[in-house]
Amino acid sequence: MKRASIVLGLLAIAVAGFHSPASAQEDFTVLFDGSNLDAFNPIGDANWEIVDGVVGADSGSGFLVTKESYGDFHLTLDFWVDEPANSGIFVRCADPTSVNDRNSYEVNIYDTRADQTYRTGGIVHIAAPSSVVMTGGRWNSYDIRVEGSRILVTLNGLHMVDVEDTQFADGPIALQYGLGVVKFRNVRVRGL
Repeated sequence: MKRASIVLGLLAIAVAGFHSPASAQEDFTVLFDGSNLDAFNPIGDANWEIVDGVVGADSGSGFLVTKESYGDFHLTLDFWVDEPANSGIFVRCADPTSVNDRNSYEVNIYDTRADQTYRTGGIVHIAAPSSVVMTGGRWNSYDIRVEGSRILVTLNGLHMVDVEDTQFADGPIALQYGLGVVKFRNVRVRGL
């Protein structure tokens, strides 16, 4: 009888383990579901438009800034850019009305940046990416985790940055449009 109890206990643990990924997916809050920008405040004059479940811009300059502020979080999203595009994901923005690479962490999307040190996959002024990934002309995925002073950036499944920095503790998240054609979809976040 004791052996049967142990086997049933191990079986229950294994079954519970199979449910963990699904419950982890449910922990995410959808910031952009393809239908509206209710979670964001636009700043600047970028011509953001939703077409076929994707939000994008191709002129002007500006950001979609979350209405909520985040300290420790896990963010996932997909982006599509053309070759000359300049964009980025700004996190822990200190001033949600004037977002820039000096008052927040900018996880860059800029394959053709003149100074390649902080190109796509890097964090501007903080950390260079570990690999060169050309993102133009296709869908790409970012997985960004910010916990305490640690920032981890994964691009298309490749670990690009794992760095410690204490400049910014919390703040909104901002999606940037700077140049070229920039599109986002599947933008989700969960607190850690």
